[in-house]
Amino acid sequence: MELTQADVNDLVARLGPRDGHTHLPDDLDPQALTDLLHDRYGASRTLVLDGFTDPTVDESGGAALLVPFEGRAVTIRAWAYGDQWIGAGTARDAEGAERPVLAVAHRQVPEPSAVAPDEDVDWMERLRQITGWTWPARRPDVDWTEVESRLGTALPSDYKRMVETFGAGAFDGYLDLDQEPWPGRRADGLLIWAGTEHEDLYCWRVDGDEPDRWPVVVRSFDNRDTSFDCQAAEFVCRILVDPHHPYTMARYFDTHWFMNYRERS
Repeated sequence: MELTQADVNDLVARLGPRDGHTHLPDDLDPQALTDLLHDRYGASRTLVLDGFTDPTVDESGGAALLVPFEGRAVTIRAWAYGDQWIGAGTARDAEGAERPVLAVAHRQVPEPSAVAPDEDVDWMERLRQITGWTWPARRPDVDWTEVESRLGTALPSDYKRMVETFGAGAFDGYLDLDQEPWPGRRADGLLIWAGTEHEDLYCWRVDGDEPDRWPVVVRSFDNRDTSFDCQAAEFVCRILVDPHHPYTMARYFDTHWFMNYRERS
């Protein structure tokens, strides 16, 4: 049996929005199913491998996906997508035969937008919650001293945490996170840290020697600049969830995730 992306979308829609699971035909290649889900949702987390469950898996990491298999899961990978966990792999059925499976479970997504004026917010932690990111840091060993020396400036700390945590990829498969800033607009006092397929550039205005105070500037495709008095991680949080933000992505995506571009494992 061969699956298309449309088939997978159909199956996920039928299993959701409530928790659901299904055993798939025996002639379906489980790896092909995993590859299609990877292409849509990005990097997965392995919950079960060769019958052994990752002992760190809890409710915040997709444990609800394993409940219907009652200890019979053989290999299960999980993706966070908005308010859903999506899992795929193989599990033994009631007769003990190993078969391909697909499962959907509810994921609790915290509301990140309401912030008191005097609240001290860890916007990177908010960003992890919004995207359902539970995986280990992708680039924990970036040599920022070398990067900053080459660029001739220190860089905002929240941006460095974003790169270390998420690595190469795109928020909602749309907003590409640059792995190091691009000084292509330095003549305008701008340093680029992300961009979109609509050719908007997300930058900082390099103003002063305190990078954590640099404002975010959006340079639109028609060369107009809009400034925001916030750091990069806060800016990303707000455009993901605030439908009234001038550069909101909430109008186009009602679920939020980070599509990691690393090779499949």
